[in-house]
Amino acid sequence: MAQRSGRIKALIGRNISDILMFDLKNPKIGMPSVNLVELNGDNSLAKVYVSFLGSKHPQKNLEELNRCKGVVRSLLAKRMDLYKVPDIQFFYDTRFDEEEHMNALLQKEEAELEEAKKGMK
Repeated sequence: MAQRSGRIKALIGRNISDILMFDLKNPKIGMPSVNLVELNGDNSLAKVYVSFLGSKHPQKNLEELNRCKGVVRSLLAKRMDLYKVPDIQFFYDTRFDEEEHMNALLQKEEAELEEAKKGMK
């Protein structure tokens, strides 16, 4: 059963990604990238985590994307052979922002260690 759920998540993610890239013609959304799809136990709700490439205001893009989720769901229903297509909720994926922040902190720490080593010589 876990394999079926994994396949459904992968198909939903790939199809939503294609819909956002090629079918949805809304310039307010920008360039969304589907990073993760989570399904609840009975496959009635899909949480789709997205990030926006090159966006300065990702929250505004996410609000616009959530306004279009009915269109995305109907296009998904046409593409997939499921008895019931799950409801869709879009969330902003902050993993990349957190990774950039951690990398910046590590680089700062490395620079401070180098300065300390130079001061000891």
